[in-house]
Amino acid sequence: MSLRIRQLPEQLVNQIAAGEGVERPASIVKELVENSLDAGATRIEIELEAGGAKLVRVRDNGHGIAADDLALALSRHATSKIASLEELERVGTLGFRGEALPSIASVSRLKLTSRPAAAAQAAQIESADGRTGKATPAAHPPGTTVEVRDLFHKVPARRKFLRSEATEFQHVLRTVVRLALSRFDVTFTPTHNRREQFALPPARERREREARIARLVGADFIGNSRYLAHAQGGLALEGWIGLPAQSRAQPDRQYLFVNGRMVRDRLL
Repeated sequence: MSLRIRQLPEQLVNQIAAGEGVERPASIVKELVENSLDAGATRIEIELEAGGAKLVRVRDNGHGIAADDLALALSRHATSKIASLEELERVGTLGFRGEALPSIASVSRLKLTSRPAAAAQAAQIESADGRTGKATPAAHPPGTTVEVRDLFHKVPARRKFLRSEATEFQHVLRTVVRLALSRFDVTFTPTHNRREQFALPPARERREREARIARLVGADFIGNSRYLAHAQGGLALEGWIGLPAQSRAQPDRQYLFVNGRMVRDRLL
């Protein structure tokens, strides 16, 4: 007996894509904050409840999304970041596939509210389990808010792999720390269960950057490191390197970024 080939339903396609990129609340925070950074945001607020399993809300003051584009933003492979193969080959944004929002929406209840600075008012659209409604007028300052509730509520096989609230929150916090160390020019404010964890103002000068590093990595690291800035042959290297006497058995204080993108590389 031969099986016939058939097209998968759109919701199932999105859930498969979600399985590749949405592992836990920290994955959602990473995707949403990177979208905010790509939108030119200089202030990002991250609100969590129950480690992010109950609520992840990311609010920014970026460029915003036009009301007519809200539904498109929740469809797969729809993006404002690339339009051709040439642009893909020189992509400079953190995201570009157009899969994050529809993937997240397929496994949660998602609300997207946005307003471009030139728009008279904001618009809002909701999606639950991959079914998207229509955009409606809303009140919102210039920028975008993405609210994700009840992660994996209809995918119990995925939800059971989530750890305790404290563990999931620590994963989110580590993600926010990495993002905050990649963009010193942006304000980050994470909140968990209505309790603010920290508020990082913009850090443009070296002294301000070192204050942010001391807050996130530890004051003893800054006190036992050396600042390095070097450029040659079209490449530039900048950062803080710990002194040999401060070597550690684990790389928990190593943060590496290439063109603003967080990377993990055993050789480096």
